[in-house]
Amino acid sequence: MRALRYVLLFLLVFFCLGWAGSWEEIRSNSGRITSIQADFTQEKHLKILVRPLISKGVFVFQAPDMLRWEYTAPVKSLLLMHGRIMRKFHQRNNALVEDTSPGMDAMQVVSEQISQWLAGNFTDNPVFAAELKDDGVIVLTPKNKAMSAIISKIELASGAEPGLMKSVTIYEGADSFTRLLFSHARLNTPVPLSLFTEQ
Repeated sequence: MRALRYVLLFLLVFFCLGWAGSWEEIRSNSGRITSIQADFTQEKHLKILVRPLISKGVFVFQAPDMLRWEYTAPVKSLLLMHGRIMRKFHQRNNALVEDTSPGMDAMQVVSEQISQWLAGNFTDNPVFAAELKDDGVIVLTPKNKAMSAIISKIELASGAEPGLMKSVTIYEGADSFTRLLFSHARLNTPVPLSLFTEQ
């Protein structure tokens, strides 16, 4: 389920890119993104921790449905999505080994949401209810109990430059949240197909 959560996060990040002041503008701007490449820092905040757990990585997206989500430190892992095929790799003995556990099936559920997010369609999403705040933050709350047991809400904050995401914060309960901060983003640049099929 953790893998599903991070795939969901990335897709939400991508499909919110380029939003503006209304749902109509979000839908319009979403269609202009053909590729995204960026670095990210992930902060995991728990009440029992004095400092958050920090992970770093990179992601690459090519419209309409190719994704590379890679953690580079402190532990390497990789998620590849090419069309409806998703593969996940974990670091084991200094090598990336493919995860073939049944949990990968749950990630197929997320892939079914891609067409809605691609169109910037948050208001008719069957998984999340969406609210667009005056400050440009989108707040997503789960519509069903199964998802709300994992995620209580997600806040998406746009960057200063159109088309770029500043942060995504996932609240997993009263005392736990994960924040993704993005940097060095590049929009609509050529991306080699091999990035979505090879380690």
